Amino acid sequence: MLSSKKILIIDDETDLCLLLKNYFLRKNYEVVVSHSLHEGKTLLNKIHPDILFLDNNLPDGTGWNIAPIIAAELPATYIVLVSAFHPAPPNMPAGAHYRIIEKPISMADLDKQFSTF
Repeated sequence: MLSSKKILIIDDETDLCLLLKNYFLRKNYEVVVSHSLHEGKTLLNKIHPDILFLDNNLPDGTGWNIAPIIAAELPATYIVLVSAFHPAPPNMPAGAHYRIIEKPISMADLDKQFSTF
């Protein structure tokens, strides 16, 4: 039985998406994956996830540019900003719940960061 927690992953790296999806499915989360910003924004408004994994460099735009908008529109969503590079964090609104994770992502990091979520 799936928990009520929903995760949306917006990332164009299919291997990473599969890794994250399988990890969270084993922890009884409902997981939805998108490989583009356009589709991801549509899914975001449809499912209102509890956790959003948002890649920075996507084929159709920069995910971190919309992170402050998402944080303002869905303040209950915990946003995990993902990037292989070390960009400055976006201008997130006060009170936004977010974290930055650098690629490559390890299972030990996920266990540590999401063990109590």
